[in-house]
Amino acid sequence: MSAGRLLALLSLLQTPREWPGSELARRLAVSPRTVRRDIERLRDLGYPVEATMGAEGGYRLVAGSAVPPLLLDDEEAVAMAVGLRAAAGQAVQGIEEASVRALTKLERVLPSRLRYRVGALTSATVPLITGEQQPVDPGQLTGIASAATNHERLRFTYSDHDGTETKRHVEPYRLIAAGRRWYLAAFDLERDDWRLFRVDRIANALPTRARYEPRELPEGDPASFATSKLYSLAPTYEAVVVVDLPADRVPAHLGTAQPVDDRRSRVRAGADTLEWLAYRFATAGCEFTVEEPRELVDYLRELGSRVARATNRE
Repeated sequence: MSAGRLLALLSLLQTPREWPGSELARRLAVSPRTVRRDIERLRDLGYPVEATMGAEGGYRLVAGSAVPPLLLDDEEAVAMAVGLRAAAGQAVQGIEEASVRALTKLERVLPSRLRYRVGALTSATVPLITGEQQPVDPGQLTGIASAATNHERLRFTYSDHDGTETKRHVEPYRLIAAGRRWYLAAFDLERDDWRLFRVDRIANALPTRARYEPRELPEGDPASFATSKLYSLAPTYEAVVVVDLPADRVPAHLGTAQPVDDRRSRVRAGADTLEWLAYRFATAGCEFTVEEPRELVDYLRELGSRVARATNRE
């Protein structure tokens, strides 16, 4: 059984007409008996191929007459449907509508048992969207991807977080999809260093037709490079807190503990927000004293005042 031949057969059957078995056999360069076996194979896979009798009779695909043919097993079909639903939430302009259209076409040719599975998965799943969405132009995205693939230098205007615009001349390396944002890892020629650019802040990206030999990325892979850059850009707070717990009883998530005496420990911890530091120690279930930073002391004092006001019933 040739998967390629089944795909060709489905491609013919999805056109809005009936195909006589003899014509299908001629098109596929097989015998009429082989065509009949292939038709039965499609039916076994769940594709509703209808046969009509008579001189003008033939075969036609009942569902999905205007959609591309698909040869997918159950797991592949469900995976594709899930992927299309996930794509509807990506930060690419127009991708939501395109994904919904593609999913509609896919579901029209899925056998009923798979439509049920996909529907059940959809109804039982709620997407969690965290952070702001910054949609990017799909044309620009594919243009940058093409330049990276072809090792072609790019020029573009880049807007920093404060809105300052600068002209950039880079060697694009890879695009990185990070949740609701897209990033470009590239070597900045004028700054002679690697940079991570948010694609939604890139404007007027133009390939220069100048080729380059790809450089070696510092972190080895684009994901590690992006993670390193994003963490380096985030504000970091280093805290030193004395907790009323022996060092061997300090939870690992609090930080690194050193004994002060038999019942207290000095914990060193880091985080990118004061809120997270405050939450960690406030929920540790013990008394604690913040030695540094001053920002954490001030935040906890203000938080304590808010909590006290919230519980004041007078």
